[in-house]
Amino acid sequence: MGLCLSRPALDQNQAGETRVAWSGAGRGAKKQDLQTMDYIIGQNPPAPAPGAATQASAGQGGADLITDGNEASFMQTVLDASNSVPVLVDFWADWCGPCKQLTPVIEKVVRAAKGRVRLVKIDIEANRQLTAQLTRLGLPLQSIPMVAAFWKGQILDLFQGALPESQVKKFVETVLQAAGGGTLPSADLLSEAHTAMETGQFERAAELFSAVLGDEHENPTAWAGLIRAMLALDDEDAANAALEDVPPAITTNPEIEGARAALELKKEGRRVAGEADELRARIKADPEDFDARMKLASALNVAGHREEAAAELLTILRADRDWNEGAAKQLLFKFFEAWGHDDPATLIARRRLSSLLFS
Repeated sequence: MGLCLSRPALDQNQAGETRVAWSGAGRGAKKQDLQTMDYIIGQNPPAPAPGAATQASAGQGGADLITDGNEASFMQTVLDASNSVPVLVDFWADWCGPCKQLTPVIEKVVRAAKGRVRLVKIDIEANRQLTAQLTRLGLPLQSIPMVAAFWKGQILDLFQGALPESQVKKFVETVLQAAGGGTLPSADLLSEAHTAMETGQFERAAELFSAVLGDEHENPTAWAGLIRAMLALDDEDAANAALEDVPPAITTNPEIEGARAALELKKEGRRVAGEADELRARIKADPEDFDARMKLASALNVAGHREEAAAELLTILRADRDWNEGAAKQLLFKFFEAWGHDDPATLIARRRLSSLLFS
């Protein structure tokens, strides 16, 4: 996690860290300053002067999702705006390298949220008085980048450092939950996509998974879902192409591994599917023809007969768990990975496997 540290006078220390702190942050701060900043963090709002107009939601309707803030606009763009939608405030400086890494990441996540959160970027160099007041009230602006989430005029949460996109997204999800149980649009789309898969609307599911990837290119759930939707549509070429397009950063994600296993099993099962009757005849003639049972398990899996496929492998394990260097157990675990660990067929087969191994 990259951080830039701050101190009174801009200088370089021996470790090469850039440091700065703010004028006006001394111990002799006026009581009025503290009262004003109490309001800024959402506590003890002062009564408006007689005849003064309130700004509760002024200008919110057409406000941009991402704006540059300053001392003059802080009240309206952060505090007032946070009455209707959570507002993230990104405190940064031009000399801060980690800030330049974080800003495009948080902007991407905010855009993907499609209006459910907003982002205000505040240059601490250009807004020293505001930064000093917030620092006196406890915001840890000695180290940047620092992002604070405001809701209803108060700070809900904050983080420091140049976090990766996955962690920034998780932070925003946590803020939305705390602000009333909201979710990111991608979560809604994924829920709809999974429902489409469960009801056999595979083309619709593929469209929804693709829509998520349009905003969140490194979303493993969407990639895995797209691959599985292509398999359900019996389009192995498209599933294979999607798997090849998965970003390197998430190729080892468990959901991607599960989708990869499903694709491999689909290919193997298709290869032996036409031999099912012949395989059954071989098994009838020789119940210990474990090679035939392995191939029949693959064919049954592709046909959607998961419990029967698992039963063939469990039969091998019951007779000789070490046959062919444990091939039956390896294939069974591959089934579990492809089906999902919460799938009913997986749960049943796991219980039977445990009973077999520990009896």
